[in-house]
Amino acid sequence: MANFYTDNRDLKFHLTHPLMRRVIALRENNYTEKDKYDFAPFDYDDALDSYDKVLEVIGAICGDIVARNAESVDVEGPQVVDHHVVYARGTQQNIDALRQANLMGITLPRQYGGLNLSTVPYSMAADMVSRADAGFVNVWGLQDCAETINEFADASQKEHYLPRVCKGETCAMCLTEPDAGSDLQAVQLKATQKEDGSWVLNGVKRFITNGDGDISLVLARSEDGTTDGRGLSMFIYDRKNMAVKVRRIEHKLGIIGSPTCELVFKDAPAELVGSRRMGLIKYVMALMNGARLGIGAQSVGVSEAAYREALAYAKERKQFGKTIIEFPAVYEILANMKAKLDASRTLLYETCRFVDIYKTLEHISSERTLTSEEKAELKSYQKLADYFTPLLKGMASEYCNRLAYDAIQIHGGSGFMKDYPVERIYRDARITSIYEGTTQLQVVAAIRGVTTGAYLKHIREVYEPAAITSEPEELRDILKEMTDEYEIAVATVTAPKNNEYLDFHARRLVEMAGNIIMGYLLLLDSFRDAHYKTSADIFIRKGQSENKSKKHYIDGISPERLDVFRP
Repeated sequence: MANFYTDNRDLKFHLTHPLMRRVIALRENNYTEKDKYDFAPFDYDDALDSYDKVLEVIGAICGDIVARNAESVDVEGPQVVDHHVVYARGTQQNIDALRQANLMGITLPRQYGGLNLSTVPYSMAADMVSRADAGFVNVWGLQDCAETINEFADASQKEHYLPRVCKGETCAMCLTEPDAGSDLQAVQLKATQKEDGSWVLNGVKRFITNGDGDISLVLARSEDGTTDGRGLSMFIYDRKNMAVKVRRIEHKLGIIGSPTCELVFKDAPAELVGSRRMGLIKYVMALMNGARLGIGAQSVGVSEAAYREALAYAKERKQFGKTIIEFPAVYEILANMKAKLDASRTLLYETCRFVDIYKTLEHISSERTLTSEEKAELKSYQKLADYFTPLLKGMASEYCNRLAYDAIQIHGGSGFMKDYPVERIYRDARITSIYEGTTQLQVVAAIRGVTTGAYLKHIREVYEPAAITSEPEELRDILKEMTDEYEIAVATVTAPKNNEYLDFHARRLVEMAGNIIMGYLLLLDSFRDAHYKTSADIFIRKGQSENKSKKHYIDGISPERLDVFRP
């Protein structure tokens, strides 16, 4: 029997990161939850043991059920029957297995039937599900929508919807439209308030993942005469009302098992979430940040699948009298794949820890007044989460695409055939750098971490002075040199006070920061476990070369030279 948790030491390693003591203590309200719930942990070790057991169950389902269904789901796909989605048989089996194991709504509070897991183990579950089938994580993982309901809905809405998610009902977030993709300010789906105070929705939504989910969060225009984000509000639509029709399921390159729908709303009853006019400004921003964290986990899981398939094939395939893994051209690719996989995973769980601390403190603040120390902690981790989330999504999704490409390359002609899983993995990987904001949009968000000095400050004050052994001192010196180089590059680009010039070089600056941050994280990982020394060495030296190249290019392209690139 395959278990995607017990066969991957990296997950347990990140689960036991030192900062998890703080994360879990906050999540369990200093372990006072045990006074209300018999199954709540009584200390850190007990909580960690609970996390471990839950992840082991998810790992078994991923290895024995989800992964085995992946190929058939990719062939069969979902269908539209009587204007509603019918999942592929394998998808339905996956959902049933997770429902029976009570693994839906696992981050929700115990009072609604959830397991109260923090973001870290939840992302590990998404990591494993994505390794098994990247398409299925888009069905299971949309329980993130329930987190938004928990954060912003009123008490009666929480009591009505959250237990349903915990019992296995699926979710969807209905944001984009035919003429409003990344530009959500252009959303036109109309929300109308009736005389009795209730709301109805009319219009069309497009590219909606799991669009026929049981519980949907819908962004709609509630204010007449508005054309921007200030006229948008967030609503809950309950599928039980049967007022939304699936016009079609999109025919996609990858993630076939995930139904991407075009929806028609016709006088669909809906409930306002929170305050009017705050739909995009506040609620969607929170929803999107959670979704981008989820795509980061999905990217890491797909990278894991690609690396494992490539490694297994290279060990078995023989050419010219020996296995191809013995050829430098192949083992170099594999070593770089592993380094990028380890780098993206360590960035994922660093970001998750930041999110865990600030989100939990934010929730606690609604129940009691935070101390001055807690307020400072919340503010610090919220900023880190805001800066690291787009960095993670951008870097991990690009690495995911590269690893999938390299896995095909190692398979040669066989990888281009349907006979091997890498063909499906390659198609599934492509979407990760597109949806929930393209890599280019992640750069737009992440560049704030560059221009405000947030990345540099965290590198200098936290990573650079961190305690590590003297053994990898050369690698620390390389990272210090890279940091100095990055600081000069930032000054070069920002000095002209030219926004177009900053936009032109933004991706290079963000990637330079990412290489340094992930390099330090790998170095710190290698201090805790020598297993990561090789990845740290390879990644840092590769990053050194890449950053020098980016710096050289920045030096050679002044604002005056931008005309060369204009069409």
